Order: sequence, then C-alpha cells, then structure tokens
Amino acid sequence: MSELPRYEYVKLADAIEADIASGKLPQGAALPGERAMTELYGVSIGTVRRTVVELRKRGLVATLPAKGTYVIDMPKPPGDGSEPRQT
Repeated sequence: MSELPRYEYVKLADAIEADIASGKLPQGAALPGERAMTELYGVSIGTVRRTVVELRKRGLVATLPAKGTYVIDMPKPPGDGSEPRQT
C-alpha cells in the first residue's frame, strides 16, 4: 500500500518545525515575511499562509498584526511524559 502524498504546506510546516526543534529558529525568533518565504522556499503565497496557519495550530508560532510571526514554543519530543497515562 502506498503512502498518500502530503500537501506542500504540511511539508513546509514540518521543515520549519524541525528548524525550531534544532534551535535554528529559537523561541522569540521572527519568521521571514510572506514574500521572503515564497522566494526562500519556492512556494506560492497561499502555501506560505496555510503553513503559518498550520504552525499556529501546532502551537509553535503566534502572529502579531502588522508585526510578524514569531516562534513561541519548542516542539515536544515524543515520549517526554506529557501524554496522559493509560490505566
């Protein structure tokens, strides 16, 4: 059985999440602007916007109107004990 293809915005969100986890984008760092991200990653502005929404859903970034999008949290490593225990 073949794996379903992933959307481009999910791939980009995963790449940015990896940059956050590695410290390349530390907490408090600003993400590049939308136009800069389109050029940097070679994607459309719609893809960039959906990526930012996805990162907000994951709780990794916050967008401040007229200020930009900033890293607010580090991804949790799997098995860090934050999952509820099964009883």
